[in-house]
Amino acid sequence: MAQPYQHIVILTGAGISAESGIRTFRAHDGLWEEHRIEDVATPEGYDRDPALVQRFYNARRAQLQQDVVHPNPAHYALARLERLFPGTLTLITQNIDNLHERAGSRHLIHMHGELLKARCPSSGQVVEWKGALGQDDLCACCQFPQPLRPHVVWFGEMPIGLDRIYSALASCDLFIAIGTSGAVYPAAGFVHEASLAGAHTLELNLEPSEVESQFDEKRYGPASHLVPAFVDELLAGMGMIGPRAMAEPYSGLVGKG
Repeated sequence: MAQPYQHIVILTGAGISAESGIRTFRAHDGLWEEHRIEDVATPEGYDRDPALVQRFYNARRAQLQQDVVHPNPAHYALARLERLFPGTLTLITQNIDNLHERAGSRHLIHMHGELLKARCPSSGQVVEWKGALGQDDLCACCQFPQPLRPHVVWFGEMPIGLDRIYSALASCDLFIAIGTSGAVYPAAGFVHEASLAGAHTLELNLEPSEVESQFDEKRYGPASHLVPAFVDELLAGMGMIGPRAMAEPYSGLVGKG
């Protein structure tokens, strides 16, 4: 690289987890796992039929913990970049799965929540939750215990960590969006914020997003190929790795440099 970067912000979306067996959020028919999004991903849907919403997320939670679902080379590449990059790196994900953590990423913001956690609707207290969640599962923080809800940001709710996100965008010199549709705000506007800060912006995606025209650079193809190749290119340009390290496969390299 001609100019070393000091502050990198990376945004990941459903496309990075699709190759791990996690279906993308919105299919072309407007359904999510055969359900209307309005029924399972809005506060109003939860108010109408909390049992339906709980069953829906229970199924997603169980799927995420199946042996066939595991991080792919794109997740491992980002974890490797976090370990080796000498500057600051902020990883923001729109995904509610835990594949980044399982690959080795340690410093990330789940702006849309986490599937393996539950939350008290009154106090906001968050607890780890790997099993099924029902209306009989109550919080332990309130005088009058409340039914726990999935720790997921639904449409119409405020994303998590926006202050930290916008602070990172304001100081970044490289912004990368991976596997995002560019259809959901505020995440779709992050490239604009990064551009205002003078950052170089890069889209790594299977196909052009709805905001692809705002990126300085675009590369298209499967995340499992694009992301490791770019990470190698970035680290090699900074002298952080040599040709031999670039030739190594990424799967399972959590403990290697």
